[in-house]
Amino acid sequence: MDLEFNIVINIFSIILLFIIYLHSIQTVERKSLQFRLYFYILFFTALMLVIDIFSRCDGLNQDYYPFLNQVGNFLIFAGNPIVPFGWLLYVYLQVFNDEKKVKKFFLPLFWVFLAHLAMVIASQFTGWFYYIDGANVYHRGPLYFISVGLTLVTVAAAFLLIVFNRKIIEKKYFFSLVFFPFPPVFCIIFQIIFEGYSLILNGVVLSLFLVFLDIHNRSMKTDYLTGVYNRQALDSYLKVKISSSGNNGGFSAIWLDLDQFKIINDTYGHDVGDRALVQFAALLKDCINASDFISRYGGDEFCIVLNTQDQAVLKETVSCINAAVKEFHESNSSEYKIEFSMGYDTYDRNLYPTSEKFLKHLDDLMYAKKREMKKVCDNEKN
Repeated sequence: MDLEFNIVINIFSIILLFIIYLHSIQTVERKSLQFRLYFYILFFTALMLVIDIFSRCDGLNQDYYPFLNQVGNFLIFAGNPIVPFGWLLYVYLQVFNDEKKVKKFFLPLFWVFLAHLAMVIASQFTGWFYYIDGANVYHRGPLYFISVGLTLVTVAAAFLLIVFNRKIIEKKYFFSLVFFPFPPVFCIIFQIIFEGYSLILNGVVLSLFLVFLDIHNRSMKTDYLTGVYNRQALDSYLKVKISSSGNNGGFSAIWLDLDQFKIINDTYGHDVGDRALVQFAALLKDCINASDFISRYGGDEFCIVLNTQDQAVLKETVSCINAAVKEFHESNSSEYKIEFSMGYDTYDRNLYPTSEKFLKHLDDLMYAKKREMKKVCDNEKN
């Protein structure tokens, strides 16, 4: 591939990565492992794009070109696993949402990286992966496909991890995760067929850009504190569900409100109140499927939309929420106590033609439960 063309397209890709980074630091929690992994992928992709320019001094014998070609190709091969390994860790975190597991998973990948690096070093003497002849021309070695295969296997492992665990992955993460490998894999196949053309890293940039767009879109629909959807997302989602309810059998919903939340804020401070909201949202998420929908409507109010019209499934979810909160109180010695009221029902298009009327119905049911519990508490005191 022409050196000037390579420089132009790589610089364009680096600029795009820089723009993605600047916007990412405004929309993602920077201390989170998710952001750090995403940042490392951005950084190493940009670094590899710079190195890739040096490795394209093929056939140029003047001045320092042979040296740049040797160093560039060595670093390209040595760093080949870094970006796909980072993506595999990122996917692993999105699927299992467990930072400790991700950190344990890093160690075996590090040993594979060292083994690959040893082969790259050995290739300088054996030509296993590649060699550069006296005319400063790059040639593939007999074991070239081992290095490329490592990248393909890693990307395939991440893809299969997503597919096999699609039921536990939230819908808002699924598309960007499952689509990510297609541009770089296409570029890998293109490179294998047409030697001398390397656009793999540029394919990775396209994938990172799509992930960024997805993250940015999610940030506009996500409650910044609890990580669940916000009111705007709920309004849009309910309109879609209502418009299609006659075709796919409808849905159910649960409206929840934290009781005595103001007392938690006034007694322990807003930091503890925020912690209670985050914990409550986490408990709710554990009781629903990945295909279900949960949002923080505002303040201490939450809404869950279930993809079922089965009353038994609805009541089972309600029981799960009650049990989860009870278990939380029994296993944690927090200074606050989570108390809440619920209103829930299956959707009936004839009774509630709009989302506003259905939410008002759920709110009425919730307040009826709240009044009922207050009467019980007052009777017990008397």
